[in-house]
Amino acid sequence: MKILVTGSAGFIGYHLCNSLLNDGYDVLGIDNINDYYNKNLKLERLQILKKYNNFNFKKIDISNRRHVAKIFKNFKPNKVINLAAQSGVRFSIENPYSYI
Repeated sequence: MKILVTGSAGFIGYHLCNSLLNDGYDVLGIDNINDYYNKNLKLERLQILKKYNNFNFKKIDISNRRHVAKIFKNFKPNKVINLAAQSGVRFSIENPYSYI
């Protein structure tokens, strides 16, 4: 089974991907690797996940509809788990229109 996990470099996304990979699922992780908190931590998590043969990663922002459509066309996931999020409250207060 193919599973698409958004937010795969975040804390919850990383642990979910790790669990799915250990259970034998094919996982495509996507994340925009923003710099709201330490990018190196996200990249380290991805390096661990990339050791699995059944894991692939694409650096994209889910707000880019064209890139997301391409992911669905090419990967054809059976399931999608959307964990993508903008961490922290401050950004949403300072940039409310980025959520519309």
